[in-house]
Amino acid sequence: MPRPGPALGSDDTGCPILHVDMDAFYAGVELRTRPELRGRPVIVGLSAGRGVVLSATYEAREFGVHSAMPMTRARRLCPQAVILPPSREKYAEVSRQVMEIFQSFTPEVEPIASDEAFLDVAGARKRLGRPAEIAAMIREQVAREQGVTCSVGVARNKFVAKLASRHAKPDGLFVVPADKVVDFLHPLPVAALWGVGERTERSLARLGIATVGDLAAVPVDTLRRELGQAAGTHLAELAWGRDDRPVTPHTPDKSIGAEETFATDIDDPVRIRRELLRLSERVAARLRGAGAVGRTISVKLRRADFTTLSRSRSLHDPTDVAKIVYDVACDLYTASGLENVPLRLVGVRVENLGPAEGATRQLGLGERETGWREAEQAMDRATRRFGRDAVLPASLIRPPFDGMEP
Repeated sequence: MPRPGPALGSDDTGCPILHVDMDAFYAGVELRTRPELRGRPVIVGLSAGRGVVLSATYEAREFGVHSAMPMTRARRLCPQAVILPPSREKYAEVSRQVMEIFQSFTPEVEPIASDEAFLDVAGARKRLGRPAEIAAMIREQVAREQGVTCSVGVARNKFVAKLASRHAKPDGLFVVPADKVVDFLHPLPVAALWGVGERTERSLARLGIATVGDLAAVPVDTLRRELGQAAGTHLAELAWGRDDRPVTPHTPDKSIGAEETFATDIDDPVRIRRELLRLSERVAARLRGAGAVGRTISVKLRRADFTTLSRSRSLHDPTDVAKIVYDVACDLYTASGLENVPLRLVGVRVENLGPAEGATRQLGLGERETGWREAEQAMDRATRRFGRDAVLPASLIRPPFDGMEP
């Protein structure tokens, strides 16, 4: 895709939606303290075992490296790349500060990942100026205060703004004028539309559809017949740039989970249960940090051949207690029939979330309060003060077992 030219001269009338996307975010954060690596191919990820690429500079992407690629393949494609281990807590802190910058311009901020968000700046125009000018100020402040760059798309709705930010990368600003949406969209490949994966792309190719313009020319009834009622209608709307979803600030999490991919397949139930405990502790701490409790607990178990099994159970009372999450996760693992079967990934997730405030647990007749929640809250306080590994369950106070990624 060609590098966009200056955007401030474009007509941004009727374009209140911004999509801000950080450029190679994790790698950009690392380069703040490693300026000697600027201009070189840099990959962030675990280099051992089954590590995957978490982020790659644009110099590395020129060799075909991209996020989620197995590190072994990335190293073959770009053997000269510098590989840096991830610093997740550092990325989370920079993400928090970047989101605070967005919120200083408008309260209408919808984060959709740690490194991207939608902003509705309609209410900020009188105070700050045109949308493109606000976008330019955001980019300048992020670069000045955080030392990382971002690309911004400006458009009349979320769908077009996200495509515009992709068009602006890296480190750019691109406006799609409200009256030029069709001109912008129709030359794009049909895979640019949300919801067009490899299977849908193949189905559309059989109809002779290669571009968004091709799709727009097909009667909607034909698309519904070929792709299904919902998918056909959805793609027909997007092909003409129609997207009426509002920017929704502070969208609550629908679920909170964590998972781990092993460096080598694990078939020892004791080791699997230890990892379920580690993940349950992590998920419960995130629930308490978010002020949430959940009613449904699920486990995800992926075999060596990549087949994945998920099992879940709903509780009578919602919880944010790791002990309860872990006990249910272990029961689900036992009932899965995969004990002693080699696994490459396990995950724990809590769903059906609600606010913790007021969600008191009802004790049965003669039942005593266990104190687990209070103990885990004390662990949270120690963790915040002394670090993540300050207090751990006894079974986790040992080096990670062989085959585990740190």
